[in-house]
Amino acid sequence: MRFLNIKTDYAFKKVFGSENSKNILKSFLNSTLELPFPIEEIEIVDPYNVPKLQGMKETAVDVKATLEDKTKVIIEMQILNHDGFESRILYNTAKNYANQLDIGAEYTLLNPVIALTIVNFTMFDFDKYKSIFKLIEKENFTQYKDDIQLQFIELPKFDKTLEECLTIEDKWIYFIKNARDMKVAPAFQDPNLNEALLIANTASMTKEELEIQDKREEFLFIQKNSIEKAKREGREEGRREGRQEGVEEGRRQEREKLIIKAYRDGMPTNSIGSFVGMSEEDVIEFLRGVDGL
Repeated sequence: MRFLNIKTDYAFKKVFGSENSKNILKSFLNSTLELPFPIEEIEIVDPYNVPKLQGMKETAVDVKATLEDKTKVIIEMQILNHDGFESRILYNTAKNYANQLDIGAEYTLLNPVIALTIVNFTMFDFDKYKSIFKLIEKENFTQYKDDIQLQFIELPKFDKTLEECLTIEDKWIYFIKNARDMKVAPAFQDPNLNEALLIANTASMTKEELEIQDKREEFLFIQKNSIEKAKREGREEGRREGRQEGVEEGRRQEREKLIIKAYRDGMPTNSIGSFVGMSEEDVIEFLRGVDGL
């Protein structure tokens, strides 16, 4: 038995972002988000669709949902860190908050936005795997209007075994982190988790879906190696020349190779920009200057 790597953006959206995933997503968010009341109804924005995802040209790979109180939730799975990642999360959250209003509309119509970001790397210098950021006063911690919330789940800090997972939150995070390495389906004893396992089972996938997933894993593997190689070569060049230019040049060359390969594999320019830490406009401008594209 083989399961998808839920840590890839494509697999994450297949499990949590399809039309049939509403109860799965609702269970996951109820277990992880701090809300004044449980989620009863949920609407998935831009749901997963195989024909639409073919080639990855027209689809965002995050999962967006609207709760019954109109709160917007943005869920993103990120495997690799990059320069400007934290700023991008803040920017996307603020953009989703501001874009709710048409010109001349009342500010009272704005609804809260929660950005839940699951990362496969360490972000913060503390031990707990889940962190929640809100706007508060610096000295007495008075909370400002509770309309923006950033929540992070750092998978490397979650080290529980399956036997140690007692809460539904524990089990969801265990599933996301370890699905790819599981040989048999665990007895989660939760209908939504069991349904997620069925969706993640590659035996139920079409040849087209498996090909897309394999391309995503291959791209992420190449990207990770390219980043590590660029850093290594940059450090070596920087030591030889005693200048920072060597580091930046190595990163730039590897990043350009990565952009070209990703574009030829059919990845949309906005997703390429997110992965390499560039704006979509800069990615497009660079590609225009590449011969043969």
